[in-house]
Amino acid sequence: MNAPALPLTIGFVGDASLGAVLDALRPHAARRLVISYDGRQTEPGYHVTEVKAGSFVTLDCGGNPDAWQETILQVEDLPASAEKPEHMEVGKFLAILEKVASRVSLQPGSRLTFEVGPPGRPMQIFDVEAIRIEATSAVIELGPRAAICKPRHRAEQEAAQAASPCCKPSSGCC
Repeated sequence: MNAPALPLTIGFVGDASLGAVLDALRPHAARRLVISYDGRQTEPGYHVTEVKAGSFVTLDCGGNPDAWQETILQVEDLPASAEKPEHMEVGKFLAILEKVASRVSLQPGSRLTFEVGPPGRPMQIFDVEAIRIEATSAVIELGPRAAICKPRHRAEQEAAQAASPCCKPSSGCC
């Protein structure tokens, strides 16, 4: 069997779920896990400080109700130390989440969010955009989560779809 050429990028469309990210990481348990955020990579001593599982029920500014489940991983970006000279292995990261799941109900279909920051600085909120598999590491590539007005965002998406000639039945492309 031929192994895929590296680096291999696994992209996520929309909100990445906890289950999809864990499934993508499982085959790479022996690789080092690096988290890429805000134009930088985590230092080797980073620490998963908290795992949160939440159910949200909301009402947006247009009066539209919404509900979803979310898993939030809080990561403190720390430099290497004598105890942690290298990035943790993917297998250790998976074991941390398995331990949490034995005590807290983590839903595989929940939206996965990262809160990341170095000591003494405000945390930033990120979504998983991709996982890049390299020879010795797996890199979780995070992107910023922008603030949006959901009703305006939905209207813009609908307008873009309506303006697209390919999506009209008379276009013959569908």
